[in-house]
Amino acid sequence: MSDETATLTHLDASGAANMVDVAEKAVTSRIAVACGSVTMRAETLELIRSGNAKKGDVIGTARIAGIMAAKRTHELIPLCHPLALSKVKVDIEVDESLPGLRVTVTTKVTGQTGVEMEALTACSVTCLTIYDMAKAVDRGMIIGDIKLLEKDGGKSGHWTAAEDARTGTTGGT
Repeated sequence: MSDETATLTHLDASGAANMVDVAEKAVTSRIAVACGSVTMRAETLELIRSGNAKKGDVIGTARIAGIMAAKRTHELIPLCHPLALSKVKVDIEVDESLPGLRVTVTTKVTGQTGVEMEALTACSVTCLTIYDMAKAVDRGMIIGDIKLLEKDGGKSGHWTAAEDARTGTTGGT
């Protein structure tokens, strides 16, 4: 679907917001992968890495916060369907080149609607939790690059950011 023919699915003919009716959609395996980053001072990264942050285990706590956020996305984002997620995986890796942490979240469900919002919400909350736990030593941290990397399943099939038209290549398959 091109941008010229795309319509907003959460608006009815009069422009009123509504929850999309997914009752007639096929139940399929659906997966989404989102990523983001938290850039910080090298000293802050070392404090987190050493486990000596005043609030405790930053990476472990952020991982749990991300999983919890994915499960509660429908309570945070208007018009999202509640989903019985079958998988939420939150990976947090040190990236010396930032310096900081890179977050990658994978969500999965077998259902009638996708899990992109759950992956993006989990990634956002993971990054926010990292910020919250380390802000006492580094208020200048930057949360960035939160985006969908990949989605699969449903009528629209497979899509990756690398294939997106904005990168100069073709869209989803």
